[in-house]
Amino acid sequence: MPRFYFPDALAEGAIVALPDHVAHHLHVLRLAPGDRIILFNGQGGEYHATLENLDRKRAQAEIKLFSPQEAELPYAVTLAQALPEGSKMDWIIEKAVELGATALQPLAAQRCVVRLSADRAAKKTAHWQGIITAAAEQCGRNRLPHLAEVGDFGAWISQHDLHKRILLSPRAEQSLSDWARHHPPQAVTLMVGPEGGFSDAEEKAALDHGALALGMGPRVLRTETAGLAALAALNAVWGAM
Repeated sequence: MPRFYFPDALAEGAIVALPDHVAHHLHVLRLAPGDRIILFNGQGGEYHATLENLDRKRAQAEIKLFSPQEAELPYAVTLAQALPEGSKMDWIIEKAVELGATALQPLAAQRCVVRLSADRAAKKTAHWQGIITAAAEQCGRNRLPHLAEVGDFGAWISQHDLHKRILLSPRAEQSLSDWARHHPPQAVTLMVGPEGGFSDAEEKAALDHGALALGMGPRVLRTETAGLAALAALNAVWGAM
């Protein structure tokens, strides 16, 4: 059944007016009154519903049944990704949601080619939030990963973090997979540099603030590959269920 994010309260028996963009999508899918859909509001679980009315711009659905189904990882993973060039961040965010990332922290690092003004950063954040929502609808997640505002690396690394910070570095002496095999599942933050990686000063600052340097094998991965490969590695070692 098609799945849609609905940001307001949901309850069995309620009849809700769906957002205009959802009504348009339903029309494109050629659904009709009586067809079934799934709604979720990010608070956990999902609601099975039946379309009541539908035209190009308006739609209503009756909530029939709540299901507590979840597709979350049993441990929290934050992806702290330095801003890459072009539209790579869109792809990184989409795939990170599919792989179970709990939170996403965009970072402005020294070697980032992309420099965002406050206005552009706000627009990018809204755009990325839409990507998160669409990815969650597609992959079956009923909770939206948290998207933080774009942060300056220096300010961010100096903040206290309850999660273990893992600096992905080609110079690390231990691999992420090997470390994960010898440690129980736990909340972690994966740090990925931009094209060219974090600077020496940034890596030193990360290590000085308690980050653990781990590698991803003998090959140097692109910035859009490293974080996703690390997420997949943790899923493989610690389990995705």
